[in-house]
Amino acid sequence: MLIIPAIDLRNGKCVRLVEGKIENETIYSDDPVEMARKWEGLGAQFMHLVDLDGAFAGKPQNDEAVRSIVRAVSIPTELGGGIRDMETISYYLEMGVSRIILGTVAISNPKLVEDAVSRFGADQIVLGIDAKDGMVAIHGWDSTVTKTSVELALEMKELGVKRIIYTDIKRDGTLKGPNIHSTLEMAVETGLRIIASGGISGPEDIRVLKELEPAGVEGVITGKALYDGRLDLGEALRISMGQER
Repeated sequence: MLIIPAIDLRNGKCVRLVEGKIENETIYSDDPVEMARKWEGLGAQFMHLVDLDGAFAGKPQNDEAVRSIVRAVSIPTELGGGIRDMETISYYLEMGVSRIILGTVAISNPKLVEDAVSRFGADQIVLGIDAKDGMVAIHGWDSTVTKTSVELALEMKELGVKRIIYTDIKRDGTLKGPNIHSTLEMAVETGLRIIASGGISGPEDIRVLKELEPAGVEGVITGKALYDGRLDLGEALRISMGQER
């Protein structure tokens, strides 16, 4: 199971939000490139990048920071936030981003998701489902739609999507633990590969999610727990590989 450190970008800095709210922002570093190198140096095999400004604006806002990170590390990266047209998808993939996360556009323009998967392949196009009380949230988590997370996942599966990053908004940045029930439900009900996100508080959460690996949970994204020192990346990696001492 992959342990994927998160680097959330806002105004070119590495930050974390609580429940996706800008007013609940903590700045962890003025140099996201340095942070990316740190996680790679500690053994990370994949990096999760989010353009928070882009998510709210609906178009890329931190592309230079993304470019700098991609150039600085040798591990693959995934990126989400404000990516809502084919031109932007192509722009970031050509830049060297390994896979693109599409979220809001799955609701507003599902044909784009279908076309992107057809053009670039399911390994490079990932669906990001952000949920609030089981319902899909869009536009930087600013609003919800009358569609459940599982319903959207199944619709996108029909369009060729193979992998979902599933985030429970109410847990994100709270250190309250992941929503195990909903994550397992997503994996079982859809048969897709799931990357869990939101609420990781420490090594015990990694152990619990590791148990869901046979159901299709292939990775976990963690941010605040790493930055606050509640989770040691080396320990998390050992748990994920079944190598705990």
